[in-house]
Amino acid sequence: MDLVETVVLVWVVIMKISAYASLLLLVLAGLAGTACSHAPTPAEAAAAPSVPPAAVVTPSAPSSAPSEDVYTASGPIVVENQVDVAAQREGVVVEIVVEPGTRVSTGQVLARLDDRQLVADLEAARARTASTEADLNNWKAEAQVLESDYQRARKMWDAQLITQEQFEHARFKAEADQWDVKRVEQLLINARESQRSMELELEKTRITAPFDGIVARRYVRAGQTVTRGDRLFWVTATGPLRVRFTLPSRFVRQVKVGQQVAVTVADGNPTIRHAARVIQMSPVVDPASDTVEVLAEITGAAPELRPGMQAEVHLPAHP
Repeated sequence: MDLVETVVLVWVVIMKISAYASLLLLVLAGLAGTACSHAPTPAEAAAAPSVPPAAVVTPSAPSSAPSEDVYTASGPIVVENQVDVAAQREGVVVEIVVEPGTRVSTGQVLARLDDRQLVADLEAARARTASTEADLNNWKAEAQVLESDYQRARKMWDAQLITQEQFEHARFKAEADQWDVKRVEQLLINARESQRSMELELEKTRITAPFDGIVARRYVRAGQTVTRGDRLFWVTATGPLRVRFTLPSRFVRQVKVGQQVAVTVADGNPTIRHAARVIQMSPVVDPASDTVEVLAEITGAAPELRPGMQAEVHLPAHP
């Protein structure tokens, strides 16, 4: 058998195998179709394990209206008195009296600046005031003497015992002395005001609390040189607590001064509500945001609230 015959024989065998494979695939496909179309008998159905039908989950539509017909606005909790206490003159801080967290009252000293030079200048001003006052008393005494001489000269002139020139001399001298008294009186006023100015400058070396409250921050250290306007302390009042917020312009006719609203802390427990009363409402509407600014004051005790917290204000959405 040559090579050609061998190749032909192999090809014939391959074709027969392909035909058998195709026939086998057709038979298997028919069997599968028959198995799929075969309906189970009642016995088979009873023997088969029961499979519960798959649950159909229908997504619930979101509620179109809130549970409460309210409008919620947000804003910071503020107090009326809250300022940075600044230096009113230059100087060196020689003493820090209070620290952050200290409760202070109006006029209480917070810190002191070096006041030695001012004390010396004030003593000099007081000495000038005392000297001018003594000088004024001396001029007043001399004026009384000259007034007495003038009255005696008048009687002598009436009796024709002295000449008219002598009488006029006594009168003019008494009048001149009265003008000297007025001049020294003005010098005394100037000396007293200069002394008062020095006393005020000395008071500026004592940094005091402008109102009752608590020291929130301290910006200065002992030994530090400060200039006029430098921040030294941040003092804030602790009450009354107020909430400043904005509302759409449609609330202008609805919200009135004295109206009660509810306040909650944005990051706190929403179930804890504090009563508040509207105490101020802006008379104008901001044209940029179409909103109106409102200020409400919290009524009652609220120890968990602090100035600077973010609060939420709840009020009826419709009149």
